[in-house]
Amino acid sequence: MVLTRSFVRAKRPCTDGFRWFVRQFDEGGNYQELLDTMVAAGRVGDACWLLEQFGPTGEVRVVDEIEADALVFTGTLQVRGNVDVEGKLHVGGDLRVEGGLRTSGDLIVGGNLRVEGQVRAGGRVAVDGDLRAGWGVESAGDLRCGGELRAGWNLHCAGRLRLEGSAFVGIDLCSEGDLRCAKGLHVGGDLTAQAQLRVAQGIAAGGSIHGAMHLEAGWGIKAGGVIHADGAIRAGESLWAGEGIRAGQGYGVFAGLDVQVEAWESSARVSAPEKPEGLMSGWWAGPGVV
Repeated sequence: MVLTRSFVRAKRPCTDGFRWFVRQFDEGGNYQELLDTMVAAGRVGDACWLLEQFGPTGEVRVVDEIEADALVFTGTLQVRGNVDVEGKLHVGGDLRVEGGLRTSGDLIVGGNLRVEGQVRAGGRVAVDGDLRAGWGVESAGDLRCGGELRAGWNLHCAGRLRLEGSAFVGIDLCSEGDLRCAKGLHVGGDLTAQAQLRVAQGIAAGGSIHGAMHLEAGWGIKAGGVIHADGAIRAGESLWAGEGIRAGQGYGVFAGLDVQVEAWESSARVSAPEKPEGLMSGWWAGPGVV
């Protein structure tokens, strides 16, 4: 794919960036070669802008490993070993890594991301497709996944966590910002959100669930330990906790918000060792299984 000067000008680049482009490439050149030259010159932001404007290609590149200061690639990358990038890593298509992946900057993938080992990003993570990690996922900034997310171990996000599909985390999940999931959320251990926690479908955790503000699920919420929020607890259907259900001081516990009152006994049951203080709606079933 060749990008000409006129193609680039039509995207309205900044004056400084376009002047540099003309000095380096005159009338244009091969898409990926342009990106490589920009990255080598330290103009990673310009390379990412170009990829965002012209989109991914169908090119597939297979390599043994990647060790670089930064990398911007238009197509799909398949890596047999590890990926170690000191700056930003931006891939237009899929990124498949048979080892581990570490980047000190942002990690941006326009397709699916699949890593057999650990994923560590020193910046934000944005994956338009599915994200699958055989081990864990660590993001020092916001994390957004446009598809399904699966992590075999822990998931830790130091910013806001946005999940457009279902998520399955083998052990613990911790989000230091708001956590929003457009489908269902399943966690093998503890689930912690240090801000709002909102899930469109159901939440299931093998351990405890804690929301530092309000905790909300469109379907039911189930935890092997405690369901606790510093604000209100709201469930469209049932609530079940092996160790207790506790809302914040002055807030209520709501079950069955999306269920007719006549159906509460079957579809809006609240079960815990003790009746929650501030239970405002739902059918109190006592200890046992929902």
